[in-house]
Formats: sequence, structure tokens, C-alpha cells
Amino acid sequence: MGKDMDTDKGAGSIRLLEIRDTPLSVDEVFAAVGDPTAGGTALFVGTVRDHDGGQSVTSLEYSAHPSAADELRRIAEKVAADYPVKALAAVHRVGRLEIGDLAVVVAVSCPHRGEAFEACRKLIDTLKHEVPIWKHQHFADGTSEWVGAC
Repeated sequence: MGKDMDTDKGAGSIRLLEIRDTPLSVDEVFAAVGDPTAGGTALFVGTVRDHDGGQSVTSLEYSAHPSAADELRRIAEKVAADYPVKALAAVHRVGRLEIGDLAVVVAVSCPHRGEAFEACRKLIDTLKHEVPIWKHQHFADGTSEWVGAC
């Protein structure tokens, strides 16, 4: 019974989870995790860079499997249950993105900064490894490459 209560408590701290094809907002994600009981908030912003593996990148496209939103929720619930999370938010972009566009924004607020850093890192690292979102990079030389699990 206690384990279910902890899971429910963790799930209740999830304020924003989305995979969307519109531009992302750092302000929106930061506002979503605001909590008067949190002393620390950690935020990670992933942007499209102009290079990868020694090649010049011109743009990329993200595609998500239909199960991606469910996987994102599963990961968020696990992070919220494993850390003293007051609030958590994660938004990932799909579709065509240009250099400098925001690809992913995640944030976690906790009672203390160390916990917030750890929970935020766990959230983004697990999202990148387990949520079925793929990146199709387009290079300046006209070639392209698919990269699995963002």
C-alpha cells in the first residue's frame, strides 16, 4: 500500500508532459515547476546544434513512435517516485527544427538543489535513452542520418 501511495504522490507532482510539433518555451516549463516548498529548481534545455560527428548539420527532424507519450509519462512517474520531487515538467519537440531551435526542455523542482540536479539529470538521460523519438539529421554535404532514441 505504501508503494502505491508513493507512486500516486510522485505522479501528482507531474505538471506538464508533452510531445509537440510547435516551438517550445523555457518560460512555460519553468513556470510549470514553480512550487513554494521547493528550494531548488534544475532546468535542462536541449538545442539543435550546427554539427555532429565532425559534420556540419543544417537541420533535423524528430519523429515519435505512437507510444512515446506513454513512455515519457512512465519515466516521469519513476523519477517523481525516486526523488523528492515537488514538480516536474518535460516537453519534446517533433517535426522539422532549424539550428538553435529548442528540441527538449525538462525541469524539476525539489526541496534542495542537489536533489533537483540529480532528478533533472535522471529525467533527461532516461528520456533520451528510452523514449522512442528518432532524429533525422541533414548535413551540409547533402547526406543525412537517422539517430535512434533522440
